[in-house]
Amino acid sequence: MHRPEVLFVCVHNAGRSQMAAAWLAHLAGDAVVVRSAGTAPAETINPAVIEVMAEVGIDVIGAGATPKRLEDAMVEASDVVVTMGCGDTCPYYPGTRYEDWALDDPAGQDATFVRTVRDEIRARVERLLGELGVEPLN
Repeated sequence: MHRPEVLFVCVHNAGRSQMAAAWLAHLAGDAVVVRSAGTAPAETINPAVIEVMAEVGIDVIGAGATPKRLEDAMVEASDVVVTMGCGDTCPYYPGTRYEDWALDDPAGQDATFVRTVRDEIRARVERLLGELGVEPLN
């Protein structure tokens, strides 16, 4: 059975794409291969992202998440590429499904703001799971 492969991409790979990858891994377990990357990765994950994900029981740092540079091979291997604000800097490969999620950038925002982004991402990840035919674990 083919496990779908999903790649989440944003500019710094420190906020939105990290939350999306963490949600998908949490909700899908081993049923989906999850990756995230950025076109200009930051040094570290946004501390507010770490905080608000911990509030829902997801340890982003403990899962080994770090900002990573986007590589063409990641895109080529993916069935679905979800972009979040990287625009034309994201590579395009014919035959790959692309979605662009217009989400507010949590960079420089407080935890209250980041919680709203976190919750919107969860809802979108749950919809994506349904489209992929994967039943959420949690």
